[in-house]
Amino acid sequence: MPSLRLDRVSKSFGATAALRELSLEVGDGELLALVGPSGSGKSTTLRVIAGLESHDAGRILVGDRDVTVVPPNDRDVAMVFQSYALFPHMSVHDNLAFGLATRRRPAEEIRERVSTVAAALGIGALLDRRPRELSGGERQRVALGRAMVRRPAIFLMDEPLSNLDAQLRVATRGEIVRLQAGLGTTTIYVTHDQSEALSIGHRVGVLRAGELIQLGTPREVYDEPATTFVASFMGNPPMNLGEARRAGEGTLAWGSVTVAVNNIPAGERFVLGVRPEHVHIEGSRWSGTSRADGTFGALVDVVESIGDQILLELDAGGRRLIARVEPSFPAMRGDRVRAWLNPDRLHLFDPETGAAIRHGSAR
Repeated sequence: MPSLRLDRVSKSFGATAALRELSLEVGDGELLALVGPSGSGKSTTLRVIAGLESHDAGRILVGDRDVTVVPPNDRDVAMVFQSYALFPHMSVHDNLAFGLATRRRPAEEIRERVSTVAAALGIGALLDRRPRELSGGERQRVALGRAMVRRPAIFLMDEPLSNLDAQLRVATRGEIVRLQAGLGTTTIYVTHDQSEALSIGHRVGVLRAGELIQLGTPREVYDEPATTFVASFMGNPPMNLGEARRAGEGTLAWGSVTVAVNNIPAGERFVLGVRPEHVHIEGSRWSGTSRADGTFGALVDVVESIGDQILLELDAGGRRLIARVEPSFPAMRGDRVRAWLNPDRLHLFDPETGAAIRHGSAR
């Protein structure tokens, strides 16, 4: 399958810039997850690639073919929408076959492709039903199948699972990963759910206000966020962030807490970040506030159990932070605990630009 490349693509709606010189390359057979908040340009990117939306500047290439001004029907791109967009008066079979029929493919080829895709998606027994007779998950599979049956060069998926319940989302997400790997089709998958992006993409692109803020593997984006925005957006719960100042050799003052930090770069002021799993808690009650070795006292303000782990919202002398602990950890609201931040896993960002200055190790 061919690669896909966007070269400095821009798009505005009146005075609002939806895409700002977006350059992006998706490799042959790659599944790229695009993630960002509402209004970041995710869906606009897909619509521009598909030719459903004109753009103001830049080029779009499928393999070596420039499709910038090619009509949508001739781009060899298939798009799966959030709304399914099935024909209500047609059977599942006819919905799946529609794209091939309009292209006047032979009847035997249509039967073979529809049968193969229906079997792969587990909807072979539903071919005679109408969309109104299907569950939400079944409708989504039909929408996926309608794109797959065309065997396009590029798949574009615009939040295809957003209408499904949580359990079905996880199951269908796994199906998409397996099917995409089997087909080897170059794919862009758009979602606002950062957990979904991290779990589904070979690489993850983070968009904000029409700009690509970071592009990397899921591990790179999570462990080495390029900015405070990426650090706070990618992760559930997000990275703890707060302004800090140099307090001495190898230490920063983070509010009233003194934190040990390895390899502090030049400068006096930083934004310090730490993931909740790197906030370490000891169960012993402790009334102190902070010590030179980096340990500090914290008040447990909220205890949130989420099954296989517990999230503790802590108040450390006015600095609020989230810690992730094992479900067996004995904690109750109102407890005072001893805490410390792993100095090897701390991140530092520029307080003016938000750009990363130093990342913790990935060990």
